[in-house]
Amino acid sequence: MTRTEEEFKTEIKRCRDIFEKKTRDYGTSWRILRLPSLTDQIFIKANRIRSIEETGENRIGDSTRGEYIAMVNYAVMALIQLELTENDPDELPLEQALELYDRHINRTASLMLDKNHDYGEAWRQMRISSMTDLILMKLRRIKQIENNDGKTLISEGVEGGYMDIINYSLFCLIRINSEEQQD
Repeated sequence: MTRTEEEFKTEIKRCRDIFEKKTRDYGTSWRILRLPSLTDQIFIKANRIRSIEETGENRIGDSTRGEYIAMVNYAVMALIQLELTENDPDELPLEQALELYDRHINRTASLMLDKNHDYGEAWRQMRISSMTDLILMKLRRIKQIENNDGKTLISEGVEGGYMDIINYSLFCLIRINSEEQQD
């Protein structure tokens, strides 16, 4: 297993743990959200991070780490929503919700490994703020596709965008940990 795989698994475990605890607390109340609402939730988190990056000011005090974790989990929720239909129940048993989470996060991690191989771990040389900008760009693309009723002419659909958001967020979490360990 490569260093990146190990770091990815560590961060995924942290994200999944929060997803599981919140599902125990709230159930799958997020199932009521339509895709554009989930996209907007991710946008709110990414926009807050960018604001903190630009101003250096964090009045709420919640860490950006928590916002990246939230973006991972909201994007996984979006992927689950894409899979499920209106005929599926809003309230999913915990085990089913976790099974769906694992399936989508594993597919996304597999995509990361393929891309990471081809790009030669370029993300390790990128600024975290650049990855935040890429997340915001992906969100704008997703919003445009949503505004076009999901139709694209040549582009990947929203699924690829959500997967990229997950991967960039996980890269940011890895980089945050790395920078904290250097301090």
